[in-house]
Parts: sequence; C-alpha cells; structure tokens
Amino acid sequence: MPEGTAHSTAHSTGAEHGPSTGTTDGTATGTAGGRGGGSGTGTATRTGPTPTGVPAAPPPEDPAPAPAAAPPRARLAGRRATVDAVLRNSPLQPLFRLAAARRLAVLAYHGVDDPRVFALQMERLVRIARPVPLAAVEEAVRTGRTLPPRSVLVTFDDGDRTVLTEGLPVLTRLGIPAAAFVVTDLIGGDQPFWWAEAAFLAAHGGTARSLADCPPGEAVRRMKTLPDGERRAALAELRESARARAPRQEQLTPADLLTLTRTGVAVGNHTAGHPCLDRCEGGTVRDEIRRAHDALTGWLGGEAPTAFAYPNGNVDPRADAELRRLGYRTGFLFDHRHDRLLPPHPLRISRLRVNSTTGRDRFDTILSGLHPAVHHLRGGS
Repeated sequence: MPEGTAHSTAHSTGAEHGPSTGTTDGTATGTAGGRGGGSGTGTATRTGPTPTGVPAAPPPEDPAPAPAAAPPRARLAGRRATVDAVLRNSPLQPLFRLAAARRLAVLAYHGVDDPRVFALQMERLVRIARPVPLAAVEEAVRTGRTLPPRSVLVTFDDGDRTVLTEGLPVLTRLGIPAAAFVVTDLIGGDQPFWWAEAAFLAAHGGTARSLADCPPGEAVRRMKTLPDGERRAALAELRESARARAPRQEQLTPADLLTLTRTGVAVGNHTAGHPCLDRCEGGTVRDEIRRAHDALTGWLGGEAPTAFAYPNGNVDPRADAELRRLGYRTGFLFDHRHDRLLPPHPLRISRLRVNSTTGRDRFDTILSGLHPAVHHLRGGS
C-alpha cells in the first residue's frame, strides 16, 4: 500500500488526499463596471459629445484581473520539483552516486499509476544500474558472496493488478526482473485494499469510536497505530456508517501469479490481510504469515515462497521467528535506505520508497542515496 510512505519515500512516499482550496479556473472576483448587466456601483458611459460639445473622455478600463493563486497541492508539487532539481544538480550528487555503486538499492513500488513515467524510470535504470533478480539477492545471502556493483532489485508491494497489466510489459521489454509481494486474502476477488476502503469511507461520512477526534484525511494513519483488533473494529464501523460503499477493485488471480513468475517476477509473501504486525497478538502474527505462505505454495504449484515484505515496513521479532521456521531467505523493510551488496540481516533488507509518478530528478537522487539522506536528516522515518 501507499505506506509510510512512502513509498518516502518517502515513497512515497504517498500523496496527501483531500480537496484542494483556491481558484483553479483563472477567474478573479471584483465589481462589474457596467459590463454585461452586472450589478455594482458603476454608471452608464456616454460615447458621444457632451452637452457643451467637448468629446467625452474614454471610459476607464477595467483593471486586469489578478491571477488566481495556485491550489495548495500544486504549490507543494512546485516546491518539491524545485528541491528535487536542486538536489540532482548539487555537487554532492556525484559523490553519493559513487558511494551508491557499492550499495544495494531495492526499489519499493506499489502500483503502476503512470505507465509512461514508469517506462522512463526503467529505461533509466538499465542505463545507469544493474537490475538483478530476487534469486541473486538470495544467492548472495546463502553463499556470502557480494552482489555486483550498482545492483538494483525492483519490488512491488500489495499485488496491485497494474503490476501485471502496466508494469509487466515494460519489465519484459527491457529484461528487468522483479519481485511482487502480495496480500493473499484479496487474490481472486474484488475487495479493495483495507486502507483504500477506509480512506473512501471516512471521506464519505464514515465514523468510528476510535477515530472520534480524527479528521477524515488522517483516518488511515490513525488506524495503523491501533491494536489490530481495534483497527478491524474501526473498519467495520466505517462500513456501517458511511454514506456510500467503497468501489470494488479487481485483484490479481492465482493464474496471474503464475504469469508473473513465468515472466521474471518472483512472488513473495506480504501476509494474508496486511495488518501492521507489531500491532497484532502473537497468534495473529503467525496466522497472517502462515496462511499467506500456504496459499501461495498452493497457487505456485507447490513452490513455497522464500521472500517476505513487512506490511507498512513494521518489523516484529515474532514475525522473524515464524519466517525462519518456514525457511524464508529474505525479508524486506520500507525504510528508504540502501543496504549492503551483501545484506548483513537477510530478513531485514532495506528498501527505497519510489512510485511510478516520481520525476527524473528525484528518481536519480533516490538511486544515489542523496534523497534518502536528506529525508532522514529532516526527521523522516
């Protein structure tokens, strides 16, 4: 999901939701100076001679309308673009790029919302880096041999269907391997991701006791901090009280998962229902991981998954223990950091938050590590 982030990410890493304020159509308000029958205090204008025979002065021109202020979201995007350009052209960028050649960059996407920009990102990736498959990372961990310089692993969280419909054609054309971590309870259905449903319901009047003092735009963020039982109860209350039901969302099918694995996209475990594991009871942690593991093993023809991504990036030692019992080789965070070419903690490998709308300037500084460094310096998590 658009977690954290961040994405972070940063990576957002996710866009803020809510109506923008301000004028967007370029019009300005003011008094009508006798034009178009508008109301106001203007007087009629004579166009012929005055009674004394002296030509009348031409009517004063209406003042030019003041330009409308840009909506807050547009202003924020403009500021971010400026900062991204400054960072990419900073004298620090070449130094960070040089250091990044000796680090592992794991890119953490969600869906592919902008196929054109995603294609540009992947084309850039094959020019300046070395895309590697998940199997190569797992082999490095198993043998203790470091990955090649400039190694990059592309990953996707949640299992959004656009990974198949929009992302896979680009990856296949460019020969880029990847990994997709899926929420198994949603496979084969049309239930939306819980955070997307909660955001919609809160925006349409939904209420819950645990969200009583929470603005609708902050509902999901609050729900991620609740004990998991309270989160589920809040979602049920939102469903009962909202004015409208959240729209359905077509999800991947078991056949789609096989298509991904056969075309270079490894499929990994992202739990059964995507709770924040550190907010769950111990039995729920084990059940979420094991149910997803068993479902994926069945759908993938008996081939058990060996990679896991922590929902929302929330690490929990009980999850580590269960993953080891099940034979997992790698686990991935959502912390907007590079890792080593030989990751020292195989079940806690760092990832960089990015999305398919990230511009060229930010994409380059994410890969170099300059953007993550600034992000963490400013207190980002």
